[in-house]
Amino acid sequence: MSLKDFFIALSENQTLNSVAQKYGYQLGAQSVVAGTNIDEVVESIKELNAQGITCTVDNLGEFVFEKEAALAAKEQILAVIERIHSDNLDAHISLKPSQLGLDIDVDFCYENLKEIVALANDYQIFVNFDMENYARLHPSFDLLEKLNAEYGNVGTVIQAYFYESDDNIERFKDYRLRLVKGAYKEDSSVAFQEKIDIDRKFIAQIEYHLLHGKFTSIATHDHHIINHVKQFVKQHDIPKDKFEFQMLYGFRKDMQLSLVKEGYNFCTYVPFGEDWYGYFMRRLAERRQNINLVTKQVFKKKTNTLLAVAAGAFLVGRFTKKRK
Repeated sequence: MSLKDFFIALSENQTLNSVAQKYGYQLGAQSVVAGTNIDEVVESIKELNAQGITCTVDNLGEFVFEKEAALAAKEQILAVIERIHSDNLDAHISLKPSQLGLDIDVDFCYENLKEIVALANDYQIFVNFDMENYARLHPSFDLLEKLNAEYGNVGTVIQAYFYESDDNIERFKDYRLRLVKGAYKEDSSVAFQEKIDIDRKFIAQIEYHLLHGKFTSIATHDHHIINHVKQFVKQHDIPKDKFEFQMLYGFRKDMQLSLVKEGYNFCTYVPFGEDWYGYFMRRLAERRQNINLVTKQVFKKKTNTLLAVAAGAFLVGRFTKKRK
C-alpha cells in the first residue's frame, strides 16, 4: 500500500473519525482547522483579512445519509453566510453536495443548495461546489448547472487526475473554477495514478483556464507550480485580477504572506467544525511534503505524550487479550 493509499484509507475509517472528533483539538487539530464553531472561524477570517488574505469557508462534513444531519449542515452554512455579510468579511462559501443530502435524495439536496445559493446571491457572496469522489462527480455537476441557470454566484472544482477533466474544464470555462490535482482514491479506469501524469494535466489545465476561462483559483502548495504560473502569466500578460493562488489554512503560512506581499490575490481555504478528520487525512495523502509541513505544527510534546499513552493502552490491551 502506498503512502497516499494509507492516508486515504485512514480518512474513511469511521472509528478513527469518532475518536478524532472527541480528542482532535487535544491532538493539535487547531493548527489546520480554524475553529469548531462560527464565532471561532469568524475570528480566524478576520485575522487573515487583516493580512490581505481572502477566505473560502468550509463547514466540515460529508457523506451524510440522514436528512436531519443535512438540514443541520444547511442551517450552519446559512448562519455563516449571515455572519460574512453582517461582519463585512472578505470571504465566500465552499460546500460539498454530499453534506447537504446528495446521497439521500437529489431533489432534497437541490432544495438545500438552492436556499444557500439564493441567500448568498442576495448578499453577492460566491458559492463554490467542492467536488468529491467520482461517483458523486456528475450528479454534483448537474446540480451546479441547474442552479447556475438561475443564479450567477456559483462555481466549482476541476480535479486534474480524472481522465475527463479536460472535457470538464472546457464545459465549465465560463465559470469561476478552483483547479486542484485531486485528493480521493480513484480507480485507474477513471483517473491517472502517477504523479507525473497528474502534474502534467494540472499545469496544462491551469494554463488553459488562465487563457480562456472566467476566473482561476490555483490551489496548490507546490512552489514549483506556483513559480511556473508566475512566469506564465507574465509571458501572456494575464492581469492579476483574473486569478488567485489558494492554499489550506495552516499550511505554508510564510509562502501565503509572501505571495500577498508580491501583489498576488490570495485565498485561504478555511475549514471549521468538529468533523475534521477525513479532510485532514486527505490533505496528508495529497503530497508527501504536507506530512512534513503538518508534523512541525501539530506533533508537539503534549501531542506526542497523548499519542504515546494511547498507543501504550492499545498495545497493553492487545497483549492482555492474547494472554487470556
